[in-house]
Amino acid sequence: MAHKHGHGRERIQFANTEDKQEFSKYPTKAGRRSLSRSISQSSTDSYSSAASYTDSSDDETSPRDKAQVNTHGSSDFCVKNIKQAEFGRREIEIAEQDMSALISLRKRAQGEKPLAGAKIVGCTHITAQTAVLIETLVALGAQCRWTACNIYSTQNEVAAALAEMGVPVFAWKGESEDDFWWCIDRCVNTEGWQANMILDDGGDLTHWVYKKYPSVFKKVRGIVEESVTGVHRLYQLSKAGKLCVPAMNVNDSVTKQKFDNLYCCRESILDGLKRTTDIMFGGKQVVVCGYGEVGKGCCTALKALGAIVCITEIDPICALQACMDGFRVVKLSEVIRQMDVVITCTGNKNVVTREQLDRMKNGCIVCNMGHSNTEIDVASLRSPELTWERVRSQVDHIIWPDGKRVVLLAEGRLLNLSCSTVPTFVLSITATTQALALIELFNAPEGRYKQDVYLLPKKMDEYVASLHLPNFDAHLTELSDEQAKYMGLNKNGPFKPNYYRY
Repeated sequence: MAHKHGHGRERIQFANTEDKQEFSKYPTKAGRRSLSRSISQSSTDSYSSAASYTDSSDDETSPRDKAQVNTHGSSDFCVKNIKQAEFGRREIEIAEQDMSALISLRKRAQGEKPLAGAKIVGCTHITAQTAVLIETLVALGAQCRWTACNIYSTQNEVAAALAEMGVPVFAWKGESEDDFWWCIDRCVNTEGWQANMILDDGGDLTHWVYKKYPSVFKKVRGIVEESVTGVHRLYQLSKAGKLCVPAMNVNDSVTKQKFDNLYCCRESILDGLKRTTDIMFGGKQVVVCGYGEVGKGCCTALKALGAIVCITEIDPICALQACMDGFRVVKLSEVIRQMDVVITCTGNKNVVTREQLDRMKNGCIVCNMGHSNTEIDVASLRSPELTWERVRSQVDHIIWPDGKRVVLLAEGRLLNLSCSTVPTFVLSITATTQALALIELFNAPEGRYKQDVYLLPKKMDEYVASLHLPNFDAHLTELSDEQAKYMGLNKNGPFKPNYYRY
């Protein structure tokens, strides 16, 4: 989830009428994934995630072909191995220790059950941290069905623990293209149960419902979306007049943007690179494509370890920020020959082209921190003259005819979630924001939210932040009546106008 970027800020103002681009023109994961499945058996192996106890690559039976039942006799799920549930439960308990805000929200709201009657279908990364969110939603009264938004980030044992608890989960690490859409379909299309809320990360679930089951939207009260890519697709729908339910843009809430995108990437970029390549950062030439929140986080960390960092940008404001922070702003084609590491964080497509990959020096590491795997043109590398060599889980060497090799991480997918883990504390912030957005949309009186895309109310943003302050033993100052009057504020907030940029 920590993988969004800072472009597209101007999209926050809603729906104007020009540029009626249709949702369907937006690249879905479908067009991209099928290419990556054909290369060799090794690329389709199910590697267990960094935090997993169990490596399941020796078991080649597809979860779809297994009949599994949990201890309550239910078979309404599809995971790698239901017997791993106990390991998964431990993972979830460890995550809970660093997600105290969600747990306190759970305790505060458990009595009144604000989500009683909510039927939530979710498509996110399935990790121990997400499990804490799902179990919080259940504790608040919701029924949930869940699937994965990324074919590599699922923790198999956590999926098993959720299935054992009675949440229908359809996900395993290393799904194929076909599996991915099959899982989404099984979540949405089930006898005697119809979703009335959608929680999405990347927009694929929303896309599938629009394409296959548009009648579901008659019951849906709202969509909560948490990625740049997915939010972008919602704005497209809204512009084209095709958004038929209210949607909450969680990605651009301050707590999500700053913490998940900026502070989290500042830590997880180094983690992902070290675990996969054991690189020494001091003195390395690195280019970061995109200086949004994710780019800023990556650059701060790399610079602190002594890497020589330059930036590519399309936005003059972000570019000027990069200059002020001491980074050179360049075009990728100008520096590509000298670079040791290339990192994409734009959320766009074809940021690194085949022509640029051809010009890279031997040993260059290429990876992506944006949401989707379109940033690096991986499809162009699946050609007969290049040799792919799987070195270890999520690391491929691509060898050119002259012997030059480029190191590609996670086949161009999200580095931090595919190759390492993301700090639990940061995910607590995102998950609390998502839970509040679901509660808000589900309980909103008729007519408060139109068929448009909304930002989380600032009061909720501040509430999410305040729930996390006890972790740091932080004590907030309170305004006196006189001070509040002087500033024209309510003593309890919100403390900043909506246009304030933190």
